[in-house]
Amino acid sequence: MSADLGKPTRSAVSSPEQIGPSTDVSGPHRSAASSPNHVARPIDQDAAVQALKYGPRGALVIAGIGVALLFIGWLAFYFLLFLPRGSVG
Repeated sequence: MSADLGKPTRSAVSSPEQIGPSTDVSGPHRSAASSPNHVARPIDQDAAVQALKYGPRGALVIAGIGVALLFIGWLAFYFLLFLPRGSVG
């Protein structure tokens, strides 16, 4: 057991300048969205319809795969653990 466990330690960073400019809290906060360079251009309705044409297909595929894996795991427990042990009575 070390005797230094209760003593406070010095951080490797001794001043805010070593961390970087993001730690400067002296001025007002500016979001990246406040610059027009970081905001997407507005799109017309036809482009929006085309982009949303297939809806959440990828999310539904991933959710379906997750449910299928869960069901396969349940079947494995049922057939490999519960049935071989026999009935409770």
